[in-house]
Amino acid sequence: MAPKPKKLLGQVRDAIRLKYYSTRTEEAYVNWIKRCIYFHNVRQPAQTGAPEVEIFLTHLAVEQNVAASTQNQALSALLFLYREVLNQDLSPIDALRAKKPKCLPSVLTREDLRRAFDQPGASADCATYARVRSGQRPWRRPGFRLWGRKCTCGSL
Repeated sequence: MAPKPKKLLGQVRDAIRLKYYSTRTEEAYVNWIKRCIYFHNVRQPAQTGAPEVEIFLTHLAVEQNVAASTQNQALSALLFLYREVLNQDLSPIDALRAKKPKCLPSVLTREDLRRAFDQPGASADCATYARVRSGQRPWRRPGFRLWGRKCTCGSL
């Protein structure tokens, strides 16, 4: 018996791994592809095209109110699906784009951190929050868990 052909998301994972993308990119791309499929009532992407991608991206910007970078990530995932897995070239995508922020997010300075940790009740959770706000990526360290932790000091 011939082996069964892989399902679509398995093919996506294989294509991502062949290009040595990171595991986080793989997770994000597969998630965006699933969301697009479910948004179109489980229609297979091989049966859809640029108009459906535009509708999904416009939905993200208008109704889900996502950031521009989030919409760009979804677009990249769908372009990867169509170009690398399905071998289809999408016509130019003309979706309504999310607005880019007018100012950059604030990053805590050393003085801000000193003031926060000098207050009574500053905890390890606050240190985690401060590391994240300062631009460090603590979740890349082995054994570090960020999700589900809450800052309890109330000062940041």
